[in-house]
Amino acid sequence: MVREDRSPEDTGGTDVPSLAPGPEALAHLELVLSGACPLSGFMTGDEAASVEREGRLPDGREWPVPVTLEVPESLAGSDRVLLTDPEGAPLAELRVSEFWRGGSGALHAAGEVGLVRPPMYGVLRELRLTPAEVRGQHEAGPFADRPLLAVVTDRPLHHRALHQIRECAEELGRAEVLVLVDTGLVDGDTAGAVLAAEPLLPARTTFVALTLPRGRSGAGFGGRWTPRQVGLAAHVSAAYGATHVMVEGGPAPEAAEGGAEYVDPGPWRFDEDSQLWSPAEKVPEATGRDELTDDEVEAELAHGRELPAWFTPARVAAEMARLRPARTRRGLTVLLSGLSGSGKSTIARGVCDGIRRSGRTVTLLDGDVVRRLLSKGLTFSREDRELNIRRIGYVASEITRHGGVAVCAPIAPYEAGRREVQAMVEEFGDFFLVHVATPLEVCEERDRKGLYAKARAGEIPEFTGISDPYEEPSDPALVVDTTGTDPAESVAEVLASLREGGWLPQ
Repeated sequence: MVREDRSPEDTGGTDVPSLAPGPEALAHLELVLSGACPLSGFMTGDEAASVEREGRLPDGREWPVPVTLEVPESLAGSDRVLLTDPEGAPLAELRVSEFWRGGSGALHAAGEVGLVRPPMYGVLRELRLTPAEVRGQHEAGPFADRPLLAVVTDRPLHHRALHQIRECAEELGRAEVLVLVDTGLVDGDTAGAVLAAEPLLPARTTFVALTLPRGRSGAGFGGRWTPRQVGLAAHVSAAYGATHVMVEGGPAPEAAEGGAEYVDPGPWRFDEDSQLWSPAEKVPEATGRDELTDDEVEAELAHGRELPAWFTPARVAAEMARLRPARTRRGLTVLLSGLSGSGKSTIARGVCDGIRRSGRTVTLLDGDVVRRLLSKGLTFSREDRELNIRRIGYVASEITRHGGVAVCAPIAPYEAGRREVQAMVEEFGDFFLVHVATPLEVCEERDRKGLYAKARAGEIPEFTGISDPYEEPSDPALVVDTTGTDPAESVAEVLASLREGGWLPQ
């Protein structure tokens, strides 16, 4: 999602269009401006295609991921664009050399970028050192002749990782350690869990925050890495002066010719007899224990249980518990999506009553009420429906941010709209999608408001289920069908799922 406006004041009074790039393009831009990416700007169509296909630019230089900028159609033909951060502060000026279209048909702009003002947005700004600053510090230090091991991570460093880092640094000849903390495309404060391990790392460890464009967002600790993303981490690490790189939770890169040498410590296990972490081949099968998975960690935190001492240091566990409190204390958005007449509003009211009785603060955002107040004047066009769900998502995310529970009951017919709401909410808390899957024929038989009859008569254009599609959710947390059942049964089913998931007390 990009934002476009005009900022004559920031461009010397000239009428230069202004654009706030989406999170991934913004991450690319900061890497370019900092010198961590050896490009002068955003790629042309040929360059992006070559990198996507071969992992190389047309001139033969190795680079693992396309560096591209999607722009709105209204910018077509512009020769300059002011690029801003999400708050509208100017960052760089793009001198457009080419407009091109990607496989989806979206318009992209290519060209060199020039710094206007240093970035001020993003978490851990005081740790966002440039590669030149880090190289200068290392080269001026007393151990400049030693290797520099970069550890790239977006997740906390537990005992296994800490043991691997210390052993690898020793094997490389007492290497200096540089921890590159990837804060994620949607900045949260989960990076604090990484910093909690600082006293447990070698004395000569430097922390640097950055954002790698990896196409992920939301709450939680860490994401999945692809080989090409690991290759990007290796190249960026080399720009910071690293000779070697270890990517926590990442597979081996496809190639990293111009990057730091990749170090793969292999699998490690915990030996319950010796109470030590060691390479898996050195741990007897009978006494070996695998590290907790991300899902297991999330489940422990969700239910307010302490993480075990054999798995993670106490200071890391405490910070993780602070950042991801038990679900009974987290903000939550429950989105019920389904056709008109499916029973969403009735279920939502019953669910709100149950949540309120549990002691939690809850707000109901019903589709009809929202349209009368928050979205008054909107039509049934796709554009207005998307705006309606976006407004609901914003309000729900604010309720979630402050630790409350929002129960929303719009039709929300489009998968993209529901995903957007989920992304907004998961910046601050949890999201629970309920598909009220009552069939169209049942909903139309009910037709208490006469809307289906009007839609069949052509009086309501683009009506969901008749003249406009309802895209069924691909991965709802729960599916209910009110056909021939008492609504109280569906309410009970939703509340039971929320209790089982830890959002309501048992």
